[in-house]
Amino acid sequence: MYRFLLSRQWVILTLVALLLIPTMIRLGFWQMHRHDERAARNQLVTDALSAKPVPVERMTSPGHTVTRDERYRAVTATGTFDTAHEVVVRRRVNADETVGFHVLTPFVLTDGKVLLVNRGWIPANGPSQTAFPKIPAPPAGKVTVTGRLMPDETTAASGIKDLKGLPDRQIMLINSEEQARRLGAQVLGGYIAQTAPEPKGDTPELVGKPGSEDAALNYAYAIQWWLFAAGVPVGWVVLVRRERRERDAAAVSAQEKEAAPAPV
Repeated sequence: MYRFLLSRQWVILTLVALLLIPTMIRLGFWQMHRHDERAARNQLVTDALSAKPVPVERMTSPGHTVTRDERYRAVTATGTFDTAHEVVVRRRVNADETVGFHVLTPFVLTDGKVLLVNRGWIPANGPSQTAFPKIPAPPAGKVTVTGRLMPDETTAASGIKDLKGLPDRQIMLINSEEQARRLGAQVLGGYIAQTAPEPKGDTPELVGKPGSEDAALNYAYAIQWWLFAAGVPVGWVVLVRRERRERDAAAVSAQEKEAAPAPV
């Protein structure tokens, strides 16, 4: 009755089905793991953004690596901007995905240490990419700034290549150790994305808040993969029954032809 399952075609089909089921189940668990990771990251960002600002030196120090739990924490610092050693970070986009620069200004604290401050985005509207752009000046004199603490950028984390041989005062990645060597000063690990005070004339354009990741989408994908896994054996049974019906019908038809009287 089901001897056709031993045919080459059905053996291959059955093996494929047996391979698909655990594969789809694993893919479902992988998507659920991604869901948990994204949900945890979203909660971490929410907690960090809602936390009360603390002095930056409570969170970081020269040589410190900003951790995942410290990222996005609101911090404050008091000191003066050192525009003479300001640099721009190439190939950065604003909220409209327009390519320009981020302005990175050393901020000298009252104790002499330096905090790197990403003051925001400016357009690349100079005569060429090699020309240093015109940058709006920050507040003069002693000032208190607030920002989100960020880790040093790396090629591995950002996907941005750290190109060498760039024009003077242009960089690809924000890295406190490299800036410490350039400045010959003690630079706090990581940097801050400035949130206050707001610049005059809205330029540089402050870096926006980090967006939340769509964890619910991964949850939906997980359910989808598990439904596919459940559907494979169901589909296999449906195909087997259809094949049996077709074979039974063909056998009955053959018997009827044999039993029919021969024409006179």
